[in-house]
Amino acid sequence: MRRIWLVLAATAMLAACTSGSDTGNSAGSGASTAGNGGPLGGYGSTGVGSSSLNGPGGAGALAEGVPDRVLFDTDRSTLNSEAQAVLSRQAAWLQQNPRVAVQIAGNCDERGTQEYNLALGQRRAIAARDFLVSHGVQASRLSTISYGKDRPVALGSTPDAWAQNRNAIASTH
Repeated sequence: MRRIWLVLAATAMLAACTSGSDTGNSAGSGASTAGNGGPLGGYGSTGVGSSSLNGPGGAGALAEGVPDRVLFDTDRSTLNSEAQAVLSRQAAWLQQNPRVAVQIAGNCDERGTQEYNLALGQRRAIAARDFLVSHGVQASRLSTISYGKDRPVALGSTPDAWAQNRNAIASTH
């Protein structure tokens, strides 16, 4: 009986140490609930761990020819023409795949405070979500989250690394 209690206690301690996805709705946590996100297109082959990165299009894609991320200018959450083109491709793919739900993760480079970057990441994710919704994707299939500067796709303190880390990444879930 004592062994069972030890195993249960060890399991509980391990479970408490495990980090899960943050699904809260608090601005301080950088997360939001379903209906706040959508896919993002873009650049690179790494990103938030998700099935989209290992899906039909391989790393960095939602599907063949549909990138998973868009990039942003410094301190901006507005979509440039290249980001809009990628998101248009994502919207078309999502309309052809009505059972797919997508989470958009907004990210920032390492500069700035944690609070500022969480808020900016959320604005970036919302900008992508809103674009997808305006192009016919149901909001109920989209969710957003902000990781601020906590999940860089490129390491380093260079302008190139910063540019790659200012993104919104779409992943299926």
